[in-house]
Amino acid sequence: MKKITALFVSAFFFYAAFAQTNMSCCLLAATEKFAQNASDKSFIMSHEEPLPFVFTSERGGDITYKAADGTDAHAWEIKAKSKTDYYLFVIHEWWGLNDYIKQESEKLSNDLGVNVIALDLYDKQVASTREDAGKYMQSVKTDRATAIIKGAYAYAGSKAKVFTIGWCFGGGWSLQASIEGGKQAVGCMMYYGQPEKDINRLKTLNCDVLGFFANKDQWITPKVVDDFKANMKAAGKNQTIYQYDADHAFANPSNPVYDKAATEDAYSKVLAFVKERIK
Repeated sequence: MKKITALFVSAFFFYAAFAQTNMSCCLLAATEKFAQNASDKSFIMSHEEPLPFVFTSERGGDITYKAADGTDAHAWEIKAKSKTDYYLFVIHEWWGLNDYIKQESEKLSNDLGVNVIALDLYDKQVASTREDAGKYMQSVKTDRATAIIKGAYAYAGSKAKVFTIGWCFGGGWSLQASIEGGKQAVGCMMYYGQPEKDINRLKTLNCDVLGFFANKDQWITPKVVDDFKANMKAAGKNQTIYQYDADHAFANPSNPVYDKAATEDAYSKVLAFVKERIK
């Protein structure tokens, strides 16, 4: 009888461990869940391949810094014209840190008067085709991306006050970057990115969130946005969400669904959001 009981107990704990392992593998981080969309042909085809473009910067340049995992991380940095402790971390779309993102980063730095670090979560891989973009996005692991983000905070320094912004893939990572920033995070802006669903994780967010979403988006749907609003409220966090009668990637000029009016309206709100929080 004792042997049977022992075998039963052993089998129970083996099954429990097996079930927990398999359950953990299915509980993807919010950003990795979004990356699964790259397996959806309609998602891939909804992104027009970017036209060749070369940006000549006035003040920006490549930098290398140490990620939290001890390896090198790459980014594009623009120093503000006047010395300031305010930074904006820019996180690229699924194409990677290309010249379009560098151009937008310099524009934001000029308009806001802040230092900008455009993070490279693809480790110097830049896509020119939809297929490569999907492959690179799906290859990003949460641990590595988080190490890059934490390294950027360390590079900016303990006195840095950091805003974050991103689009699509980068929209979800903008929220995660602000969460990782703790008390250094002073404002998060996200365009049609995957929201965080874990209320306990959202409770650790130290700043307000400004979100821009599209009612015609087939992936970050109005239901996803409504859930995000409810989760932020449950976490006790401030949010300002704008929803446009537009489609996913409406703020990307290279996309056929580009909505000029929505993009300009959102950009004006970004400028106001940041300027209200610079003291």
